[in-house]
Amino acid sequence: LHGEARRLGLDARDRALAMRLAYGAVQRRATLDHLVETLAGRPVGRLEPLVLAALRLGLYQLAYADRVPAHAAVAESVELVKRASPGGAKLVNAVLRRVAERGAGLLAHQDRVRLDIPDWLWQRWSSAYGPDAARRIAEASLTEAALDISVKPGGATGAAWAERLGGRLLPTGSIRVASHGRIEDLPGYAEGAWWVQDAAAALVTRVAGDVTGRSVADLCAAPGGKTAGLAAAGALVTAVDVSGARLVRLRENLARLSLAAEVVEADAATWSPDRAFDVVLLDAPCTATGTIRRHPDILRLKRAEDVARMAQLQRLMLAHAASLVRPGGLLVYSTCSLEPEEGPMQIAALLATRPDFERVPITAVEIGAAPNWFTPDGELRTLPFHGPQEPPGLAGMDGFFVARLRRKS
Repeated sequence: LHGEARRLGLDARDRALAMRLAYGAVQRRATLDHLVETLAGRPVGRLEPLVLAALRLGLYQLAYADRVPAHAAVAESVELVKRASPGGAKLVNAVLRRVAERGAGLLAHQDRVRLDIPDWLWQRWSSAYGPDAARRIAEASLTEAALDISVKPGGATGAAWAERLGGRLLPTGSIRVASHGRIEDLPGYAEGAWWVQDAAAALVTRVAGDVTGRSVADLCAAPGGKTAGLAAAGALVTAVDVSGARLVRLRENLARLSLAAEVVEADAATWSPDRAFDVVLLDAPCTATGTIRRHPDILRLKRAEDVARMAQLQRLMLAHAASLVRPGGLLVYSTCSLEPEEGPMQIAALLATRPDFERVPITAVEIGAAPNWFTPDGELRTLPFHGPQEPPGLAGMDGFFVARLRRKS
């Protein structure tokens, strides 16, 4: 989407608006489709794809994008379909004008949060975290994510960079910036002073503790945020990923940051180096249900059966990762999923089969986290409504699970 916006020659402000509208229309699709069917008097499946897309974008602007004037939202949406479908343009005009006239009253009696979260996810979150927390997870997942930045050690302090970037320094050490245009145009990007990384994701490498001079295998490493964090902390990193294309981006990031790592293109589930490591970090592939703020298409692309499929892959990868840890070394396991099968259940299963491993509880003090971000076993569990609560645009974080184990000597 970023690339398409650049191809069309949009400036930074217009690109940001286009991204917001596209992401928002995907996040709120169920509510928008409910409005379409109510006002158009027909199922969305019977509408031309272009007409339906224009209606969703227009309705999102009218219902959620306060800064877009109503007349502009109507006119631009009609213009999208006028040439391809004159009849469709009339329908778009009629529906959007009705919404513009009646305003928010059309949605006054609708539970918009509940509409926009698929049933299977709502039920899972309610079961795992309780109904109140499930609603808070859903509400946070349907908001726009801020830009989080990790600062490379050795230069200006995080506080100094927060002031320069017009952001705020979080207790975890990340800098949070609300509005931004091209990331590449921000101060410090070109000289490699920092990299973009969600505040929750940045905690994963900190769980490894002092890695100065230690050998670390970063499995499933691309696009490289965790590799950068480890290398910047002084680790001797071997970054492994199955995707050559994604490793290109990892190498580019390391070069910009002037950081070094051994880069290996291989399947982390079967990679067999000739040595064991002091630390093995497995940020495993997952359903990514903790990152809906950044990837709203998860709401439409993922299914309940994906959880079991990913959990099976994680079991295989975690067992293999454990075999790469030297006696006395650490194994750090993480996923950006909210589903228990992809987090604590994986650790319990590994410990049941590998008595030579033991939990090393993570503490709030060592990573700058809040005490309520942890399970009773000392595993990190961030939820999308954790972190700063306000103002809008600066709240929340990705949902992550992180566990730390030691291989007994």
